[in-house]
Amino acid sequence: MKTFSRNAELDEFFRQEVADAGYGGVDILKTPLGTRITIFVTRPGLVIGRRGVGIRELTEKIEKRFEIQNPQISVLELEVPELYPQVICNRLVHSVGRGVAFRRAANWVMNSVMNAGAMGIEISVAGKLRSERAHHEKYRAGIVPKSGNMARLIVREAKQDGILKLGLYGVQVKIAIKDAIAPEVEIIHIKKETIKEKPNEQTIKNETKPQKSRHNTENEKGNSKVAESKEVVNVPIEENKK
Repeated sequence: MKTFSRNAELDEFFRQEVADAGYGGVDILKTPLGTRITIFVTRPGLVIGRRGVGIRELTEKIEKRFEIQNPQISVLELEVPELYPQVICNRLVHSVGRGVAFRRAANWVMNSVMNAGAMGIEISVAGKLRSERAHHEKYRAGIVPKSGNMARLIVREAKQDGILKLGLYGVQVKIAIKDAIAPEVEIIHIKKETIKEKPNEQTIKNETKPQKSRHNTENEKGNSKVAESKEVVNVPIEENKK
């Protein structure tokens, strides 16, 4: 439990210290010689500093604040930053802080992540973005497994908080990595089939009946009237008796 809480505190510490370098995560490994700390960033030069000044300052802060003996810090550059949710969280919070609408920033981020080769991305935000009343929004693109062994293996997750004039809000990003899937697993996209309804017998009979045109019906009515007018009624005439 102590190790877990310490790792969480280190993650939060690096998130604030190397935010300008595009922080993507940290890997902590305890060895007999000391604690090996690997920081993943998009711009490692900002963390290392000129002649290693930045690394030495980080090492001193970690030794004093977390009481870690002989920390060995190494910095690695992220090859594809768009596939790391912590980087995406930083970009979203930074864009919203500059005044960009969250929906616009989320759509831009999702397009960049999908173009980088991800299987799917899901962005959730909750808090006070537009008004004093907090609300929740969710954006999704592609496929993101929710449960099971597949979700544990291929889904990366990160969270970050941001502050606006209206109040506090939180961002959660989940990215499904396509390359993490085993080669023997194949993903099949199933298309939904539309079932056509069979027509009723009554509708078929109505369709088969010949429909009379309006011109023919008017001619039939006119012919019937003429026939009625041509009928002659023979009435017997009685001779007047003188």
